[in-house]
Amino acid sequence: MKILPEHRVAILQHEGIRGPYGKTGLVLLRYSEAQIVAVIDAECAGGSLVQLTGIARDVPIVASVREALAYQPQILLTGIAPPGGGLPPAWWQEIREAVEAGLCIVNGLHTPMAEHPDLKPLLRPGQWIWDVRREPPGLSLGSGAARELPCLRVLTVGTDMAIGKMSTSFEMHRAALRQGWRSAFIASGQTGMMLAGDGVPLDAVRVDFAAGAVEQIVMRYGRDHDILHIEGQGSLLNPASTATLPLLRGAQPTHLILVHRAGQTHIRSYPHVPIPPLREVVRLYEMVACAAGAFAPAPVVGVALNTAHLSEAEAQAAIAQVEAETCLPCTDPVRYGAEKLLEAVTGRR
Repeated sequence: MKILPEHRVAILQHEGIRGPYGKTGLVLLRYSEAQIVAVIDAECAGGSLVQLTGIARDVPIVASVREALAYQPQILLTGIAPPGGGLPPAWWQEIREAVEAGLCIVNGLHTPMAEHPDLKPLLRPGQWIWDVRREPPGLSLGSGAARELPCLRVLTVGTDMAIGKMSTSFEMHRAALRQGWRSAFIASGQTGMMLAGDGVPLDAVRVDFAAGAVEQIVMRYGRDHDILHIEGQGSLLNPASTATLPLLRGAQPTHLILVHRAGQTHIRSYPHVPIPPLREVVRLYEMVACAAGAFAPAPVVGVALNTAHLSEAEAQAAIAQVEAETCLPCTDPVRYGAEKLLEAVTGRR
């Protein structure tokens, strides 16, 4: 399935505009080509989305699905990811109200909805529920086959989770398209899949088949494109993360882009785990990628720095500091564009 530019979308974003679990909705607001007609967030209802988020998209914020129906949406998209992937009962009732009103549902949560006994009987002909986090069929074990592809394969890797790997890959993809490259964005999570309409929801894939799932989609796109921008997941530094290694093995990247949040010194959910100096993180990723020569080298060629929380002067100073520390080109691709990072990959201005 895919969200098309002509679709009218409402985003269920309760407590996600200001809170920590609204990344999916905010990314869709920034990048989706669909007509987003309402954002549902009782905490911020009536406020200015532009002022609250800095995203240049003037969309009304309403308190409930019932209010959003006035804007005639066709699709309700879950833009939040609460801990454990479940919705509180009151928010679940809003999903039911949307289905009763005839809306299709794009569900990025771990909780499946398409076969749910409270929702399935309410669906009308042509009305659908897309559970994005479902393991693809026909998976096999990884084999390292992607190393034989002729295309460039650029994987984003991070110092932590939820710091901008997807946005970096997507910005680099858009920059490559502008320069005339046959570029593809390879999504590996629910948000990227909502944007691309394809991909692999890596956190829904059994670990034995994770590298194979990545390999499968990379092989599908690799022969018809010059460059693949592969959305990273997790971090080798985060003790809860399991997704980074399957991406490295399945994609067999030719280049890595390190993503970091400016000023972050420890893993956000595990403050007892420090983030090493970035030059050491670069060395770690390059060592793991090549596995002592078992695989081809995959150099880290640039650093994407998340400076959303900094002023203009602070952002520029942070970028300069990272360049001095790592001797690598650095920029905030959301704030300043990804051309600098793309040039580090392709050598083309």
